[in-house]
Amino acid sequence: MQPDLLDWSLWSEPQCPLLRGHFLLETTVFLLEEENRVLYDRIQERNLARQYDLLINCVEIGVYQGVRAFDKFFLWSLNAAAVSNISQFGGRFREEPIYLEDHIPPHYAQVNHLMDQFISTVQENWFVWSETTLAAYVLWRMNWIHPFIEGNGRTARAACYYILCVKFGGLPGGSIIVPERIRLERKPYYEALKEADIAWQSGELKFPKMEEYISRLFDEQVMDITPSSGDISGVVTPMSQ
Repeated sequence: MQPDLLDWSLWSEPQCPLLRGHFLLETTVFLLEEENRVLYDRIQERNLARQYDLLINCVEIGVYQGVRAFDKFFLWSLNAAAVSNISQFGGRFREEPIYLEDHIPPHYAQVNHLMDQFISTVQENWFVWSETTLAAYVLWRMNWIHPFIEGNGRTARAACYYILCVKFGGLPGGSIIVPERIRLERKPYYEALKEADIAWQSGELKFPKMEEYISRLFDEQVMDITPSSGDISGVVTPMSQ
């Protein structure tokens, strides 16, 4: 039975089955990677293009509204777009463990609290930190928390780029945007994540490599410099259109 979208009780926290993805879970058709890898990859690329299109709207709203536009609902929408048709749990924080090769994400019971702290840190430092510091923090911290079941990297890169654009005052131009440049130049990205992880384990909030990395990629985008990898096949650049 489909929910009545005019029933406003469905949109309120903590029930909020629509905002928390329960309606999406009941109606989404999804594909497993093992079923058809070619189709799965094609869906991922289409999702990425849709996520960037959504991000254009978010940037325009963010330039107008400022700090209050960066919240969990914004992050949920980015994730839902990134994993549509490949995950049934898009657009909500995870409620189960996930396993990575080089990082142990926090227990899922901590995710909501950690994301509240994360968003608060961004909002409280909106006028204090530079755009590259804010963007670097967003990129590292979301990867560290890994708040979603699927699409954490794609969502973190989109949120990072959102910060850069909003603080810049709009879309900066350039044919290859920062999230795509990160995908093309992963080695320094992973090195920067590792440096920030080690600092955090020592009780320090420091991510200088990530700041330098993001600053360089943003400058290269604005100057429209071809990524050092040289291979730009398959790059999705809808925001440059």
